[in-house]
Amino acid sequence: MQMRTVCSGVMTASLVLVCLAAQAAADDSGRELNWAEKMFSELTHDFGVVARGADVRHKIAVRNLYEETVTILDVSTTCGCTVADAPKNRVLKTGEVAWVEVAMNTQKFMRRKNSNVDVTVSFAGGASEKVRIPITAYIRSDVVLTPGSANFGSVDTGAGAERQLQISYAGRSDWTIREVKTGNPLVSAEVEEVQRSGGQVRYNLTVRLSPEAPLGAVRDQLVLVTDDEANPYVPVAVEGLVEPDIVVTPAPLPLGTLQPGVAKTFNVVVRGRKPFSIDRIECESDRDCYKVRMSNATKTVHILPLTVTPPSEPGDFEELFTLTIKGRPQPVTFTARGKITGTGT
Repeated sequence: MQMRTVCSGVMTASLVLVCLAAQAAADDSGRELNWAEKMFSELTHDFGVVARGADVRHKIAVRNLYEETVTILDVSTTCGCTVADAPKNRVLKTGEVAWVEVAMNTQKFMRRKNSNVDVTVSFAGGASEKVRIPITAYIRSDVVLTPGSANFGSVDTGAGAERQLQISYAGRSDWTIREVKTGNPLVSAEVEEVQRSGGQVRYNLTVRLSPEAPLGAVRDQLVLVTDDEANPYVPVAVEGLVEPDIVVTPAPLPLGTLQPGVAKTFNVVVRGRKPFSIDRIECESDRDCYKVRMSNATKTVHILPLTVTPPSEPGDFEELFTLTIKGRPQPVTFTARGKITGTGT
């Protein structure tokens, strides 16, 4: 059975890019890639020089370029120095993407480590193919990072966060960290020397996430610049997840099919990590068709009965609501959507 690349007929912009990638795919030596290799975002990865104990991870994309459904059958490694996590979505339809995450064990292993990630893929009713991705890293034995990354974990929106790490060095008595570089304006860092004696040097690294960080995942890297001529840079991973401290469900609020003038009541549930009170609720439009019952109580869960009496105009119906939370600078918004049809009573 021959794999059919999606490269004919009417194509979207994304499919055009997929096709170009498939047609031009070749490795560094100029060897033509097989159908399976063409789906991978990269076929080799070098973590570079990293500190011992550092959290060293990388994601490799697998995109189905073909009309046939592709299945990721197996993900494994050839060395205990690496671990590869199989994606949750192993069955890929045309254009779908899965991610294989590779991690290097820098706690147990040191110096140059080489490994391979083997990913076995197949297409419906056809043969399977194993794609081998060489992985390498040099793990320093003289620089130790504790913990292995600046992991903020879950952070409430607008709260910001701070983490402290320790950098330990064994070797030259005059070894120095000259500066800390970060390319993300929402992440700042500074180092403080706390020990220097007998060839042992220790710094404290403080990493801060700005309260202005938007909702979503934080995945970045800062670099310690040292006076080591051979390997001056020490990368440090920065990660976290900025989440809303207050959540409205369901979101958006489904109003379903509405009839003009016929009132319907819906429950809006507002949950917070900590007890809070709602000062007021407002709608964006000037429609006089909403009523809501609310209290000034301070609690972690508020249930707001929202009654909607639709206007006479048929068609799609949408409204943006804004909740003002006591003591919270940013308001909380949610959208209600429905459709007005038929004739009211």
